[in-house]
Amino acid sequence: MASRRRMVAVPLALLGLAALGSAAYLWRSATPPVAPPPGLTASEMQTLYAAPPTPLTGQVRGFHIGHSLVARDMPSMLAQLAGGDYAYESQLGWGTPLRAHWDPKEKINGFDAENDHPLYRDAHEAVDSGDYDALILTEMVEIREAIMYFQSWEYLQKWTNRAREAKPDVRIFFYETWSNTDDPEGWLNRLDLDLNRYWLDGILRPALAESDAQGAIHVIPGGQVMAAFLRAVGATSGLPDVSDVNDLMTDTIHFNDLGAYLMALTHYAVIFGRSPEGLPHTLNRSDGTPATAPSAETAALMQKVVWEVVTSTPLTGVVGTDTTPLVLSEGKVSQ
Repeated sequence: MASRRRMVAVPLALLGLAALGSAAYLWRSATPPVAPPPGLTASEMQTLYAAPPTPLTGQVRGFHIGHSLVARDMPSMLAQLAGGDYAYESQLGWGTPLRAHWDPKEKINGFDAENDHPLYRDAHEAVDSGDYDALILTEMVEIREAIMYFQSWEYLQKWTNRAREAKPDVRIFFYETWSNTDDPEGWLNRLDLDLNRYWLDGILRPALAESDAQGAIHVIPGGQVMAAFLRAVGATSGLPDVSDVNDLMTDTIHFNDLGAYLMALTHYAVIFGRSPEGLPHTLNRSDGTPATAPSAETAALMQKVVWEVVTSTPLTGVVGTDTTPLVLSEGKVSQ
């Protein structure tokens, strides 16, 4: 069984906790919320992301820090898609903010359950080892709560600096996820707005401005892929296994096997800088049992959409046939 040094968590007033295992529980600290500091300007971001990185090749070793929107099956599917070129370990929790992964004084809900497997490694030990070519980080959702009450930008910056101290050429990836599908603002509307107003303006740009170790952090646009794929589904004459977002989810936030496959394709495209088109769609879960596979038609559309989104989102660092320029606002995180 995995273990972690723990002390009593910093006092927090619980606003709400989603069902056991959810990535969507909300906390508020006893202190007032903290707004992000100024981030890199649009012109500074243009300069930083102007030159795409050389794609990773050969055997790549990755470490995932996150929660149940990473889970066990998605990284396992990623490794299978890479055909032996990807090995990984992880530290996960339930709805866990980056701050809790960083600070041993804070409790990680679901820690023992989520890390009771052979590919668990203590996050600090892993990052300090310098063993990894790629560090993949994500933040808890509700994302605006994470920013205001868990200082997401600060802990993205801390993990980035720590990883680059151990291995200066490590690639850092920031995985964008999504809100609950029944969000009152509208799920697709949130996906359209949240990448810029929260993931970039509220976390990434301030983290880059505060980072001691200069270098880009590349975005894995999970939420953008979800939105684009479902819009593409709506434009078809019908798929045999997907008609709306509920066909990718087990509830209002967590992906099922089809959703895990879509996210594994997205990670593959960004980390390796290669199109996922033509990759296999019949895979296993992390425990070796067969995953529910998308139909060949659905898998082909997933692969096509992933590559279109990844190559048209400049912060992924992946160059494709789309030459969409990097366009960022000078705005601040929305309250």
